[in-house]
Amino acid sequence: MGSDTSRNVTIAMIARLAGVSVPTVSRVINGRTDVAPQTRERVEELLTRHGYRRRLASRRPSSALIDLVFNDLDSPWAVEIIRGVEDVAHSNGAGTVVSAIHQRTSSAKQWLDNMRTRSTEGVIFVTSMVAPPLQAELRRLNLPVVIVDPAGVAPQEAPTIGTTNWAGSLEANQYLLSLGHRRIGFIAGPPQLMCSRARLDGYRAALDGVGVAVDDALIRPGNFYHESGYAAGVQMLALPDPPTAIFASSDQMALGVYEAVRKRGLRVPDDVSVVGFDDLPEVRWCSPPLTTVRQPLAEMGMLAARTVLRLARGEKIESPRVELATELVVRDSAGPPSGAR
Repeated sequence: MGSDTSRNVTIAMIARLAGVSVPTVSRVINGRTDVAPQTRERVEELLTRHGYRRRLASRRPSSALIDLVFNDLDSPWAVEIIRGVEDVAHSNGAGTVVSAIHQRTSSAKQWLDNMRTRSTEGVIFVTSMVAPPLQAELRRLNLPVVIVDPAGVAPQEAPTIGTTNWAGSLEANQYLLSLGHRRIGFIAGPPQLMCSRARLDGYRAALDGVGVAVDDALIRPGNFYHESGYAAGVQMLALPDPPTAIFASSDQMALGVYEAVRKRGLRVPDDVSVVGFDDLPEVRWCSPPLTTVRQPLAEMGMLAARTVLRLARGEKIESPRVELATELVVRDSAGPPSGAR
């Protein structure tokens, strides 16, 4: 191949021919060892065949990066996921770029424009709906994508990381039922999220398992944040026949219920038992410490980072759909109904 033609050969072209990401080709060119042997051999063969010549002008120090994309960053659970991703990224010599796209097309476009300018190994989306145009562009760039807690049906080629939301909700509500509660309120998360729907289904299954009819008046909408938990708690406690226990499908909403109980002149758990979902670090320090379903948030971030780095190296992964186990953490916020004491 002549020199004129060789100058037209780009890393992106080689990546497309090899069916790998641009960062993977870059690692092969730079002699890095974190590429699967078969992938390295395929890329090197293509580089030789097409006469790729590394451009001296492009030699500048750069570090590998993982893009971590949230809808919003104003939640403590986001910090836990970031911590997990950064632990793995740091141990692999990579950095982390954290972004929030707020489900707006303009934000997603700006993020994509910024991402193209850096040496990104892959992208982790958290509770995000990856729109088809965005999927298409990421495929064109040959960038691996992993989705944590997908908002809807994930792209077929994208691995997903989640937790056993249904089983966690089932266990929490079975625990409340075992204490003697039969009027159990439920505060849902955003309906578009699969994890929210699974937690509602777990609640219904627990009640059905002991023959307790579901009372729709005891199911209230929420958005995982304190304010919605408080509003739902106020509404349920004002019912003629209020719940003796409330299961909030996030810890933040559970803490909102605490405030609704206090404003009503009642106490947790003497008058109303409360159970949450997440096991955020602060809930062990609230009064009383919150009984909750532990969602392994940091571990989810760690697994997502390991997966995206493996894909970037051209390695195969064992399973495209992974659910980590939840665990009920019993503390002091739930007890028998007041009339049963």
